[in-house]
Amino acid sequence: MKLDARDIAILRVLSTEGRISKAALAERVGLSPTPCWNRLKRLEDAGLIEGYGARIALRKLGPHVTVFVAVELADHTAATFRIFEAALDRYDEVVACWALGGGFDYLMQVVTRDIDAYQRLIDAMLEARIGLARYFTYIVTKPVKGPAPPPLDLLFDE
Repeated sequence: MKLDARDIAILRVLSTEGRISKAALAERVGLSPTPCWNRLKRLEDAGLIEGYGARIALRKLGPHVTVFVAVELADHTAATFRIFEAALDRYDEVVACWALGGGFDYLMQVVTRDIDAYQRLIDAMLEARIGLARYFTYIVTKPVKGPAPPPLDLLFDE
């Protein structure tokens, strides 16, 4: 899909202000409401906008721990990768996961109430035999930066 400067402007605004009204969005990107709505619908239909959501201040909700887990699988067959990836849907605590090139196979982001809950999750994953061979735990001690909208200005030439 070919994007022009107005499409990128719409994406930029929505990446930080997902609740903006359609009229305000149109004004911000220099379009009238109907053409802006048509562009927005086209961006959604093309899958460029995956969804809208709120950033939740977990620290205000109660105790929790965020853990990054570097994962090595038992073997590197396509079947093992498929099994592991499909199994992640069963674990709500795994809030994000990336397949990696290099030393580890995956990097998971896990959010649980405490370290005991995290260890119970890992034990359950090991017992489920989803291909997890080794894991390395990195506990977040404090957030420093993020989550942030994508750097659209750096990704597109305008």
